[in-house]
Amino acid sequence: MKSMKACAALLLAASATVAVAQGDWPAKPVTVVVPSSPGGGTDTYGRLLAQALTEQLKQSFVVDNKPGASGAIGATYVAKAPPDGYTLLVASNSSLGINPALYKSLTYDVFRDFAPVTRGVIAPMVIVANPSANVKTLRELVERGKREPGTLFYGTAGVGSPLYIGVRMIEASTGAQFNHVPYKGVGPAYQDLLGGRVQFMLTDLASVRQYVDAGKVQALAITDKSKLLPSVPTLAEAGVPGIKAFTAFSVMVPAKTPPALVKRIAGEIQKAMKDPALVQKLEQQALLPVADTPEQFAASLKEEQQNWGAFIKAQNIQPE
Repeated sequence: MKSMKACAALLLAASATVAVAQGDWPAKPVTVVVPSSPGGGTDTYGRLLAQALTEQLKQSFVVDNKPGASGAIGATYVAKAPPDGYTLLVASNSSLGINPALYKSLTYDVFRDFAPVTRGVIAPMVIVANPSANVKTLRELVERGKREPGTLFYGTAGVGSPLYIGVRMIEASTGAQFNHVPYKGVGPAYQDLLGGRVQFMLTDLASVRQYVDAGKVQALAITDKSKLLPSVPTLAEAGVPGIKAFTAFSVMVPAKTPPALVKRIAGEIQKAMKDPALVQKLEQQALLPVADTPEQFAASLKEEQQNWGAFIKAQNIQPE
């Protein structure tokens, strides 16, 4: 009898602690884990969001970069963190949508180990070419890839990225063949693109825009219309329709985080991302705000995993 009373007391105490934590959240600094190195798109969004939430909630949101293993190190860290709302994961769809289909031995399971909070932003991707490639349109690039298969080289940050899968989708759709050169990050890939050692890349607009504006590379086509490059056609307009490739940055928390607290965190992020100042900063980085509900995000993430997974399986894409 005493043991039953003791257990009941512990349960009541735990429930009270969770309720207080939810009511006071955030009562202490919040860690925002970015599973990639500083400077990339995930890091850019994570820092903009952390700054906005810090100002909005009068509490510190601190970015902690934990790169490595295609995002698995940072994701696994958050999966094992206490489910109390004080450790958030800001991850790309490489980590959440592609890796589960590509790697058979991931140290995390997206829907077992995390609770979806919100898809923060979508980043349009753009196909850019070095002037030495002598292609001025996507149609010309595709025709070269068909006429001279394997002679044009493209760089990516690895097989597990939407940048790589996107080019593979273009190949599958058009019959063109290109030569893949994987790098340990987009930075080294850009250097080889600028130097002409690779002829083109599919990459996020935010990262490559400076080189487009400087005339060092030419934008051939973009996945979604952007006011930053209003004259650049979409893939469909350029003659390659039906390509569902994009980069997204989203927020997750550990799986056992109470649903009420997940909803609270999502609401604060949605509120922050309606602020004109943050919207302007995001648009300057070519990031399109989404900030959907946990339920909407979960549904779209499941669909995304299915789409990426079906293509990866059909093309027999293997990790390098």
